[in-house]
Amino acid sequence: MKRVLFMASLVSFLSGLFSSGAAAVEYKVAETYARLRNMVFTTKPESVGLNPTAGEIWGVVMETGYPEAVVTLVALAEGTVSIYFSNGGGIIGLGTHPGPQRAGNEFIALAQKFSSYGTSTQEYPLPKVSNTRFYFFVGSDTIAVEAKEDDLGNGRHQLSPLFHKGHELISEIRVVDEKRRADRRSE
Repeated sequence: MKRVLFMASLVSFLSGLFSSGAAAVEYKVAETYARLRNMVFTTKPESVGLNPTAGEIWGVVMETGYPEAVVTLVALAEGTVSIYFSNGGGIIGLGTHPGPQRAGNEFIALAQKFSSYGTSTQEYPLPKVSNTRFYFFVGSDTIAVEAKEDDLGNGRHQLSPLFHKGHELISEIRVVDEKRRADRRSE
């Protein structure tokens, strides 16, 4: 029951971020989103104080394509935790908060078990609508794998546990964001 409520709450949160409309043929990407996303994909581990071994995952990006936009979740081992929306906006700098910090570290640790399912890439296209793409930053390489969101969410894909761990991180981000909003309203 708790998981059902969690998932319903999460779907409601993500759905509320986007206006309703027909499925997009091509995503319209906000300039800030493109800049932030590019920064993540061009970051070298040494530039953020990391020195991973050849097989060690030091970052994970989970991107889900919705009809209106792509949601990009970022967790890096040096503490970065952020979420960006391709149509603009996002929540950045959450790695200093205990909930997102813990969930981000768990997300990266669990990803270590799943990088063998992907293939090495130097291209970073957005996922198709209704799909989720994972990018694993492994040593100096990037590994990518994409699957249908429905299969991941319903336990029909080998990466389902990682997908759910990513959504736990999104839930922790949501808690911090709601608290920030409440604090601003009370000022």
